[in-house]
Amino acid sequence: MASSLTPRNPYQRNENLGSARRGMGVKVTPRRNVLSAISNGEANDGASADGGDPPPPLPVVEFSGREDVERLLAEKMKGKSKTDFKGKSEQMSEYIKKLRACIRWFMDLEDGYLAEQEKLRSSMDSENTRHADLEGQLSSSISELRTANLELKTLCESLEESLNKEQSDKLLAVQSHEKEMKQRESAEASRDQLLVDLERVTQEANRFSEQLKMIQDTNKKLQEYNTSLQQYNSSLHADVSKSGETISKLQKEKSAMMETMTALKEHNSSLNSQLQASRASQQEAIRVKEELRKEVECLRAELKQVRDDRDSSVAQLNILRLELTKYKEQAGKSSKDCESLRVKLSALEETCNVLQEQNLGFQKEIAVANEKLKLADVTAIEAMTGYKEQKERLQYVEERLAYAESQIVEGDRLRKKLHNTILELKGNIRVFCRVRPLLFHGDSNSVEEASISYPTSVESAGRSLDLINQGQKLSFSYDKVFDHNASQEDVFVEISQLIQSALDGYKASMLEIYNETIRDLLAPSRPNSFEVANGKQYTIKHDSHGNTTVSELTVIDVFSIADVTSLLDKASHSRSVGRTQMNEQSSRSHFVFTLKIFGSNEHTGQQVQGVLNLIDLAGSERLAKSGSTGDRLKETQAINKSLSALSDVIFAIAKGDDHVPFRNSKLTYLLQPCLGGDSKTLMFVNISPEASSVGESICSLRFASRVNACEIGTPRRHT
Repeated sequence: MASSLTPRNPYQRNENLGSARRGMGVKVTPRRNVLSAISNGEANDGASADGGDPPPPLPVVEFSGREDVERLLAEKMKGKSKTDFKGKSEQMSEYIKKLRACIRWFMDLEDGYLAEQEKLRSSMDSENTRHADLEGQLSSSISELRTANLELKTLCESLEESLNKEQSDKLLAVQSHEKEMKQRESAEASRDQLLVDLERVTQEANRFSEQLKMIQDTNKKLQEYNTSLQQYNSSLHADVSKSGETISKLQKEKSAMMETMTALKEHNSSLNSQLQASRASQQEAIRVKEELRKEVECLRAELKQVRDDRDSSVAQLNILRLELTKYKEQAGKSSKDCESLRVKLSALEETCNVLQEQNLGFQKEIAVANEKLKLADVTAIEAMTGYKEQKERLQYVEERLAYAESQIVEGDRLRKKLHNTILELKGNIRVFCRVRPLLFHGDSNSVEEASISYPTSVESAGRSLDLINQGQKLSFSYDKVFDHNASQEDVFVEISQLIQSALDGYKASMLEIYNETIRDLLAPSRPNSFEVANGKQYTIKHDSHGNTTVSELTVIDVFSIADVTSLLDKASHSRSVGRTQMNEQSSRSHFVFTLKIFGSNEHTGQQVQGVLNLIDLAGSERLAKSGSTGDRLKETQAINKSLSALSDVIFAIAKGDDHVPFRNSKLTYLLQPCLGGDSKTLMFVNISPEASSVGESICSLRFASRVNACEIGTPRRHT
């Protein structure tokens, strides 16, 4: 094939054909000297044409190989002056004749080689045909020998019988015996060979039978496992349908409970207002009662004072009457004294009458005050009874409210569980969104206005958020939304549902992808070992079972949380960080923490294995805000390029393209099993609520929505 694509080189062809002849055993026949004959003939013609003396005969030139031809080509003109054009012309003519003879010699040689090549090709075809015929004959001979072996066995038995029967004819028996012995020897040789072949075939058949039995057992187990999986899948679908009905029923009950709870809350509010009014009226009644009690005490004190004054006046009146009687009895007193005594007596009587009237008025007032006090006591008792009734009703309402809230929590938990089951059956990537709290800015100690709000409806609570951008409200929904008040414990409760296994052992490794190079964060030699360091080359490999490994990467056995915490501390100190205008400590690489999990079922002995990948992606940056230069600029470009490659992979999976560009970045190539449909994948998008970061928040939320709509398939169990 090479000769048809390259220019013809006579020297190379000569060598190649010579080596081909030597390799194939072809004899090289000597050829006639063409050059000498042609040279002599042409020289004679030239002499006769010139009419002069014939030139001296040329030496005979023989071409035995490439060296002779090169010697001819390197030959120079000799013995002629610069003005001897005729001599030069003659020498050139002779040289041209030699070259022509050389060319003819090459052409003849080539024709001979081509003829020999054609002859060799035809002989090769005939040999191939003969080889095929021999193979057919050998196969037919083998079948004939097997048939002959069976026939010979039968013939041997018949010969033994005929030998016993035909001993009378000894000569014929001897001859036939010799003949049969020869045939028997050849047959026994064939039989021995066939027995060896039969034994070998029997062993292979036994081995194949064992393999077939193992395959059948495996197939049976796989069929049983497939049947169990189908039953489990059917039960899951039935559970999903039942769960859908249960969800709709729970949602209706939840709506009814929410309406009841709203009514109860309104009734509770009215009861609280009535209770407050009752408490206020009770306080007012107590205050009035206290005032009346004080007033009654004052009236009683005044009445006592009036009674004392009346008693003293009556006593004085009696004394005066006694004195008047005494004065009347005494005749010696003057009428003037008597008149004055009468005036005093009249004044005292009037004073006594006034005091009696005041006493009657005070008694009436005391009676009215006592009636008011009794009425206040009755009102206070009624208020206390109403307060107790309101308290009991309030306690009943609170119990109903707590029961309704517990039912709502249980329904929400069941809804989450069923939602996770549906997502697992659909194979979607789950997406959680978390909003960080607002931060204080600088020395002003002020907080920027938030641009994010959270819907309060039953369907959207905890799963949606609204973002305000230039007066326009954009709504986004995910599997779970954590507001700025969510704690780490709340986040862990949601994430922990992804892992439900009994585990026997762990193997951990940690790496970072820095500027499209892999660094081993647990390497003992140096904390920031690049992709090729100390003779190690870190290469990502995927096997047929879906396992991903990184060659030369440090893998450490861990047995407790303390071991993992220690490794995380070591890796965080080794990770690449840098300062930008946006962050004092900004991650400059993608961090990947891999935990290999091995589990076993104590009852069935089934072994399972899984891999937990915790990935911290470096955030995308805008150069206008980060102000990155130099190494920071290169890091920013590498980060944005890898995140763009991840976005391309997500879009290709979402569109169902046949080709997914996993190899465009080491990040996407490392995450290929996580996005290839054989795993459960959860993505966290962290956003800022501040209005100044609304552009970046919109980009992150839109990317998260596309990821949430991406179906990667249902994961399989690895046993």
